[in-house]
Amino acid sequence: MHELNDQELYQALKHARSLDETAGRKILTQFQSDQPVLSQMIFNLFSASIAEQNQEMSYLFMDLCFDVISIYQHIFGKIPAQSELSPEWLEQQASLIGTQLQSIAKQKKVDSKTQASLEEHFALNSAVEVNQTGLVRFMNESVNTYAAEDPSRNPAIKVTQTMLFVMIHLLGNVYNHTKQQTVH
Repeated sequence: MHELNDQELYQALKHARSLDETAGRKILTQFQSDQPVLSQMIFNLFSASIAEQNQEMSYLFMDLCFDVISIYQHIFGKIPAQSELSPEWLEQQASLIGTQLQSIAKQKKVDSKTQASLEEHFALNSAVEVNQTGLVRFMNESVNTYAAEDPSRNPAIKVTQTMLFVMIHLLGNVYNHTKQQTVH
């Protein structure tokens, strides 16, 4: 896995957004089948946390997550199945975010300090060798642009950006871990 350059990101995003409903549904169904725990976390837990602050932002979050899944599959191939991941590795990933997400849930609002802390925590404790800074930046810009259309969305900006960051990181971890297992 490598960090996506602007051209790759643009082409993959263009591909993701050109998919018809049938192709999109197939990608999501396959993702839910291959990664049921990650799917539940993203589309239920994360989106519900965002919906507590703004329902429209939770819909945007799910749309952007679809874009990320499509981008990863387009560039890096089919997402590895959860069955290819060891239970110990899955537990490690859960513990990576567990404490931080609990503090976010208690706060009901993510401030810049909490967001920075979560991102630093992931950077230090993650197995991801490659950060997708361009992808994260693009997703953050998408969130900001959408939120600017309606001030009622503003309170959910940070939590949406944070959950996207976590989602991108976790998906990268899945790809990297599976790749490392096949090398050993």
